[in-house]
Amino acid sequence: MLIENPRGGFAFLRGIAPYSAGAVALPGFAVEHATFARILPLRDGFAAIDAHLKALGRPRQALCGIELRSPRPFTFQGFRDFNAGYVDILKDWRILLDGNVNPVARTNVAPEVNPPAEPGMFGFSFTVPARTAVKTFVVAGAGELPEGSLEPGDVVRRGETSPDALAEKIRFVMGLMSGRLQGLGVGWQDVTTVEVYTAHNFFDALARDLLKPMGPATRRGFVWHFTRPPIVSIEYEMDVRGCLHEWVL
Repeated sequence: MLIENPRGGFAFLRGIAPYSAGAVALPGFAVEHATFARILPLRDGFAAIDAHLKALGRPRQALCGIELRSPRPFTFQGFRDFNAGYVDILKDWRILLDGNVNPVARTNVAPEVNPPAEPGMFGFSFTVPARTAVKTFVVAGAGELPEGSLEPGDVVRRGETSPDALAEKIRFVMGLMSGRLQGLGVGWQDVTTVEVYTAHNFFDALARDLLKPMGPATRRGFVWHFTRPPIVSIEYEMDVRGCLHEWVL
């Protein structure tokens, strides 16, 4: 069920404490996306987001998506500990609804080559006033874990990276992406960017399990980031978005 966030100009799918499952612009608004020219330390990144939103005359509550980069995958407990500090920043920004509901989607991955020395900000999504009939949105990153779970035992084919296991993981994550798109009231035909995060060779499953289910979204291809998902034992992650404007800051 979509939850409206009128202060931010978007509605979102409820996720878990650290992030929502995705956000879609409300009528009269559009989601735009920005990446930084270099990865910024976490608090510096939030300061840069704040400055960008202020320059556009937008409130902090317009922030609807965050993309992070970490030095290495966290343990499950380490991920929980990191999330606690991250959510505290959103609380300070008065972004959470009803004191504890997080409307901001998120992707957090660990580059295999040239990782940052500390968790940092790679990019973000936000809303601006716009006159457009096109639905714009951002879907949070998801790996091979069921919705709402951060339990190690729930990882699909945990500890396996064979071609067959990777294919099953990809099919599972594609199911999550399709479900989130449907929940946002959009479809693959509305997607402008598909991003894949894995350090494994998944070419055996590429056409059958990724490209064919993407349908019309294949017209734009996909971006493969040679990274690992944020938690040890998760091997494959994706996110998608539909945006008319992309920034590099």
